[in-house]
Amino acid sequence: MNSDTESLPETLAARLTRVQERVAQAALRSGRDPEAVTLVAVSKTKPFAMIAELAGAGQVDFGENRLEELWEKVEMAEKAALPDIRWHAIGTIQSRKSKQAIGPFALVHSVDTRKLATRLSRDATAAGQTVNALLEVNISGEDSKHGFTRQALLADLPDLLALPGLHIQGLMTMAPLESEAEDTRPVFRQLRLLRDELAERFPQRDWRHLSMGMTNDFEVAIEEGATIVRVGTAIFGKREIN
Repeated sequence: MNSDTESLPETLAARLTRVQERVAQAALRSGRDPEAVTLVAVSKTKPFAMIAELAGAGQVDFGENRLEELWEKVEMAEKAALPDIRWHAIGTIQSRKSKQAIGPFALVHSVDTRKLATRLSRDATAAGQTVNALLEVNISGEDSKHGFTRQALLADLPDLLALPGLHIQGLMTMAPLESEAEDTRPVFRQLRLLRDELAERFPQRDWRHLSMGMTNDFEVAIEEGATIVRVGTAIFGKREIN
């Protein structure tokens, strides 16, 4: 292979394939079916052309942090006739913007307070919809992280599960950024154990999902039971810093 070929940038499709292979290998290592893990391509700040290219390569699930940007890309996808995309709202949502989270989204990952959950349910009910949602838990206890503490979640959960416009489908967390992916394992394990505990306490409810793991640590998260991983940099490349 000549130096010119070696210097060519890796295509988006090639990056996607490599991440898909890593997802599958991590699942198989832990005795799981790779099909049980959903790969969400985190497309925040990336141009829609990149989303369209990845959709053409077979990627279905995309995640956005900002609701304004998410809605812009939903409209672009409709105009481009890309109806098979499943959109995920993965960023922090201010409760005053709860109405913007009511839409054609597969999942809202970041319901992090009782106040937000109540407003989402109210707005969804008013719109004749139901929001599929995950409860964000601050497992690591970091001040910089959003989410319920374990104690607050256990106290609020009966009321949260009773909200008519909210279909809770599991839990989400953000692990600390560690230099070694293995160091995040305890956080992912604690979220899985908490989910298992809730499934025992409330067996009639839906606890199918654990959204955890990003570019740095998604393989460890899968080994610990993640059903959804949110991967941006490994697919899209590093974000440019202005």
